[in-house]
Amino acid sequence: MRSPTKALAIEYADVAAAHARLQGVAHRTPVHTSQTANALTGAQLFFKCENFQRMGAFKFRGAYNALAQFTPEQRKSGVCAFSSGNHAQGVALSAQLLGIPAAIVMPLDSPAVKMTATRGYGAEVITYDRYTQDREAIGRQLAQERGMTLIPPYDHAHVMAGQGTAAIELFEDTGPLDLLLVCLGGGGLLSGCAVVAQQLSPDCRVIGVEPEAGNDVQQSKQLGHIVKIDTPRTIADGAQTQQVGQLTFPVIQTLVDDIVTVSDAQLVEAMRFTAARMKMVIEPTGALAMAAAMQGVVDVRGKRVGVLISGGNIDIAQFAKYLA
Repeated sequence: MRSPTKALAIEYADVAAAHARLQGVAHRTPVHTSQTANALTGAQLFFKCENFQRMGAFKFRGAYNALAQFTPEQRKSGVCAFSSGNHAQGVALSAQLLGIPAAIVMPLDSPAVKMTATRGYGAEVITYDRYTQDREAIGRQLAQERGMTLIPPYDHAHVMAGQGTAAIELFEDTGPLDLLLVCLGGGGLLSGCAVVAQQLSPDCRVIGVEPEAGNDVQQSKQLGHIVKIDTPRTIADGAQTQQVGQLTFPVIQTLVDDIVTVSDAQLVEAMRFTAARMKMVIEPTGALAMAAAMQGVVDVRGKRVGVLISGGNIDIAQFAKYLA
């Protein structure tokens, strides 16, 4: 694990503080194992199951950590966010728990289960077309017009620190690991987990896994600067990001060893295995890291490997179609 050469947006103390802040609020999600998965891969795999987190994904951690630090004025004025679904739900639920008004900008084609849940937590939902409109611009304008605080889905220090708490729990449960595989969209979860790995398991290699159709972070890491792409067409709706964050990228450059990609077909295979053998429903984005381990994208043989399953929010009818 490389050491930082310059100050990064977060350090381990920030994640530890978030961990304390989330005690009794976030679920401590289970770490599952599978003898079948171990036999198939020749590795010892530890699955950190954030599909069992409140609102069904790791995003609750970062959202709550950010909103819990609002000033009284910010709480009164409300929070605004933009998200394809899981950050939307994380912010909406956190806002409900903390008594903060929330307005969320979501794509028209967001999974219905994610949109329904966001509204169910009491947030106002404003829709947009993810292929023709700029969600960040819409979010910024809305926040400015209403005097709300904008909390982006990944490029925010408090959000990044909150997401890293999943890795603290994982290492507490497993001890040091040889390898940590993390789902990757904008890099909030990956950057938070990388900071934790450096502290708690310094010899652990950290690898981010993004969709084959949306490998902007892989390109960015290879070229040494942020690469922006068109909105990728992938079933991993939570990773349909166009570029990595300004705050997350330096952490990834410094502390993450590699970025790999998996195809939509490999995601479906991972979801099928998880349903059939581990009796869990996970969403396509949540299957990114698992697909890399199970499909041989990363050589895990003979290693102790942490695998972040980032979420389980998927329409059951759509899930059945994928598995069919």
